[in-house]
Amino acid sequence: MRLRSIIGAFLIAACPAAASAQEPFYRSKTIRIVISTGVAGGYAEYARVIAEHMGRHIEGNPHFIVQSMPGAGGLLAANYLYAQAPQDGTTIGIVHSSVPLTPLWGNKGVRFDTLKFNWLGSLDRVDGMCIAWHASPIKTWDDMLTKEYTVGSSGAGSQMDTYPAILNKLFGTKIKVIAGYKDGVSVYIAMERGELDGRCGGQLTVIRSTRPHWITERKFRVPILIAHNRSAEFPDTPTILEFVKDEPTRQQLDLVMLTQSLDRPVMLPPGVSAERVKQMRDAFDATMADPAFRADIERRSLHVDPVRGEEMAKAFERAFALPPEIIAGAREMMGGR
Repeated sequence: MRLRSIIGAFLIAACPAAASAQEPFYRSKTIRIVISTGVAGGYAEYARVIAEHMGRHIEGNPHFIVQSMPGAGGLLAANYLYAQAPQDGTTIGIVHSSVPLTPLWGNKGVRFDTLKFNWLGSLDRVDGMCIAWHASPIKTWDDMLTKEYTVGSSGAGSQMDTYPAILNKLFGTKIKVIAGYKDGVSVYIAMERGELDGRCGGQLTVIRSTRPHWITERKFRVPILIAHNRSAEFPDTPTILEFVKDEPTRQQLDLVMLTQSLDRPVMLPPGVSAERVKQMRDAFDATMADPAFRADIERRSLHVDPVRGEEMAKAFERAFALPPEIIAGAREMMGGR
């Protein structure tokens, strides 16, 4: 009788432990989404939509919060995610699309290895472009070749900085970059105030979301596209590749423009377990296909054309394995940035 009592007491004590062992990791957890921009731009909008929907696709239904960490063209957030963020799957990042390739360019501010991040996926694919405010004297590609064109930038390493460097280097445009803006929306405000002529980078989605009247009221012009093909929305605007005459330069531009097809990349820090990486990749993919998420994206005038995390990782592996002369040429093209 006493033996039965002892066994019964043991089983009663063991049951809570067994139940606890089966508790989903993310139950009662909060996941932080660290973004590399301010709170007013397109990155913040995408992060907020993910925060509202992704938890439903993770066992344990965790809460999400969005944390802004702007600075150094996205490097501040990337460095934090690499070296300081928890490596347990409770912190994810959405960084500037140009950030993953910055280690190739020899940027002294880089403190991460792109290939060691755990890529969950990217949210969109977008063409690069330079735009000019309607009141600016910059209206065409020829104007960019003959007149000073002031554009804003959030820091070295962002497309707002690298694209002007490429155009100045390859074609002799007269673009002057004014750095120090918190994010792309801050640059738009400066354009509206007449402080700047324009901005370069992948930005049409942001304009549709934050300033749709710019499109309907023709508040800006697009003198050049940094893309492979012309846009149906701007059929008279040439692409940068139309002016390229040699194959090495074309290959270098292909490398620089790689991240346009991996726009708004989402990642986990290195060191996260393979099991949790798979769980979060599956949740990201499920979120991208979720009708409620898609409806929310459309309601906010955003756009998604996602790429899976596994595909992103392979694309970056190929980029970092390119011949040194192609990488060096691309780096020189950007003025050593």
